[in-house]
Amino acid sequence: MEARDATAGALVSSDGEEQTAKEDAAPKKDTPQTKGKFEKILGFRREDLTSWHSLVTLLNRPTDPASLGIFRCLFGLLMVIDITQERGLSHLDYKYLDGAPVCRFPLFNFLKPLPLDWMYLVYVVMFLGALGIMLGCFLRLSGLMFISSYWYIFFLDKTAWNNHSYLYGLIGFQLTLMDGNRYWSIDGLRRPSIRNAHVPLWNYTILRIQIFIVYFIAGIKKLDADWVEGYSMSYLAHHWLFDPFKVILPVELINLLVVHGGGLILDLSAGYLLFFDATRPYGIFFVSYFHCMNSQLFSIGMFSYTMLATSPLFCYPDWPRRFFARFPAFLSAVLPITSTDSQPSTSCVYNEIQSPSTERQETPTITKPSKMRLKHKLAAMFTILYIMEQFFLPYSHFITQGYNNWTNGLYGYSWDMMVHSRSHQHVKITYKDGKTGEIGYLNPGVFTQSRRWKDHGDMLKQYGTCLNEFLPRYNISDPEIYFDIWVSINERFQQRIFDPRVDVVKVDWSPFRPNAWLMPLLVDLSPWRTKFQEIEGSLDNQTDIVFIADFPGLHLENFVSEDLGNTSVHVLQGKVNVEVVEEKKNYTLTTGEQIKVPAGAYHKVYTVSEGPSCYMYIYVNTTEAALQENFTKLFELQERVRNGTETQPLPPELQPLMAADDDGSEVNATDPIVQLFLKRQRRMKEVKKRREAGALERLERFAVKKYYTIRRGFLMTAIAMRNLAVGLPPLEQLTREVAFANMKEPQAEGNQDDPLKDEVGHGEL
Repeated sequence: MEARDATAGALVSSDGEEQTAKEDAAPKKDTPQTKGKFEKILGFRREDLTSWHSLVTLLNRPTDPASLGIFRCLFGLLMVIDITQERGLSHLDYKYLDGAPVCRFPLFNFLKPLPLDWMYLVYVVMFLGALGIMLGCFLRLSGLMFISSYWYIFFLDKTAWNNHSYLYGLIGFQLTLMDGNRYWSIDGLRRPSIRNAHVPLWNYTILRIQIFIVYFIAGIKKLDADWVEGYSMSYLAHHWLFDPFKVILPVELINLLVVHGGGLILDLSAGYLLFFDATRPYGIFFVSYFHCMNSQLFSIGMFSYTMLATSPLFCYPDWPRRFFARFPAFLSAVLPITSTDSQPSTSCVYNEIQSPSTERQETPTITKPSKMRLKHKLAAMFTILYIMEQFFLPYSHFITQGYNNWTNGLYGYSWDMMVHSRSHQHVKITYKDGKTGEIGYLNPGVFTQSRRWKDHGDMLKQYGTCLNEFLPRYNISDPEIYFDIWVSINERFQQRIFDPRVDVVKVDWSPFRPNAWLMPLLVDLSPWRTKFQEIEGSLDNQTDIVFIADFPGLHLENFVSEDLGNTSVHVLQGKVNVEVVEEKKNYTLTTGEQIKVPAGAYHKVYTVSEGPSCYMYIYVNTTEAALQENFTKLFELQERVRNGTETQPLPPELQPLMAADDDGSEVNATDPIVQLFLKRQRRMKEVKKRREAGALERLERFAVKKYYTIRRGFLMTAIAMRNLAVGLPPLEQLTREVAFANMKEPQAEGNQDDPLKDEVGHGEL
């Protein structure tokens, strides 16, 4: 797209009139009235905002349908793909298995999943709706099918809430109300009267402002101190995508300037760069590069590609006509229309005799003025109210105060993407029998497949209530449930997020009141993060460290594994009392003091100071250190054997080291250390091979993986539809059918996707 001064096609413009004036420098006899600077920049006149009538006329101004039609098609296609992946069609039976005792986290507690086969039917409705949107077939009905099933599934599981899933639902809702089937659609073939017909300007206005909000509000949220100081996503700087920057910058500056600084500037400026003609090419380049990186950095499904598909919405609406006009003529039967002769539409307001398309037409189509109708006023009202609501919602957390658990409320509509990173060090669930007083412990995550309940008070309440319902089945009467959850947000101290003394079953929770049993975030201790980096930098590679902060009157009960030798507690601030349970001894420590705690035993750390205490655990995984030392010796021995410098014959248990070079051969080793060493080497070779694979091999591997994912989703759906139609088959037949659906591609190299801590290079995040 050529850079221009005029921006008539940016946010609210309808056509490319400014382009024609610049393409032909020669004067014309019928030159249109000269446009003012305001209209050149914004695409409309000041007078268009001076009255309700003029504003309605502006928002219903006839606009080329081409760009909207292409976006509709791309969005529908991406949603078709998304349904089998992030929406979960390929593993739906694991999530909604009938009869399984599972704790769920709907937005509204009355929402329940349907029986499994009926859930597949819901997904079929959603899939057909997305397919209809893509093809522009019965667009209103397809959009309604898509959004009704989509929002039901979205509300059914808060653990899957995120900003981009929320965005998909919004765009689906918008397209349901728009005239996106006027260009390159089956509806246009069925109804010639709407084929290539104008669409009202508000169709583009809502979509463009929605995308502007996604970028701009995300940038505003990144003005948070943790992001600006480089603590939110510091681990990203180690990813291989940032290797080119490492040639000129250290990792610390890449984290601060590129990851955090670059992300902040891009989000704040992306909407404006896309808005103006002169900056739009740069905007499209930067946001495209940004989203391509995100597709590799995060597992976010179709979000990156959906945002890429939105960028052309900021171009002149007739760009598809000029683009497809460059294709060979014999493809015109299957390609979109390239003619600029658009039909008038009752959805638009024609104020005067005008050319409904662009000034490029040699013979303009004369359109008579049209009368403003009620639907035009309603469309304008909807546009204004919707935009106001979208600007308001990200800052509505003073209403939904019960969701504000160290984050900005309901994360799923706030656009505060990646502002907070969390790590969990310790999670303990304690139950107490209400009749016998017996105390026991539950495995964290029992009866649920999600891990997000640990960070949200509303989900914790739902989880505790669910456990209260399930535990009586296991002879635990009137159970009380207590959670002790330690979280570090943005590299702060590990601290409790909820009061461990509160019985979650009996405690109250409301979305409109602050969570009374939420422990405050110790923001006063944030400056310690600089000291953390200094301490961590002074340790060797075999020593690990955990920073802890606790409240007065509470204590941490901890068990030191036998693998962790030389574990010690160092007090950084405050006063603590360390109780070694087996020894029945207590040690009081103040700032600067330390104590070694025994391995293979419990100890308790009580905070006895008036304010919060801060301390750190320093430990060495002696088992892992010894294993790494053995690996180093085996590697050196193997290298000496390969280059012929090893003069001593190898003992029988080390003979497999000589056969390890034979690719594809399974080596039988009797020594467990040698077994682990050879397994590690094979996995490192596999990782290196995948990293060094060519583009075609990567594409093939990606396609095969997606094929089997989509294949399973469709086969399981077919089984469910057959069950609904004719009933369940014999168990043996059903078992064979599910086994066939579960078939995966041959994996001669084993579990290639398993993470390898010490693989070649560094791990992919």
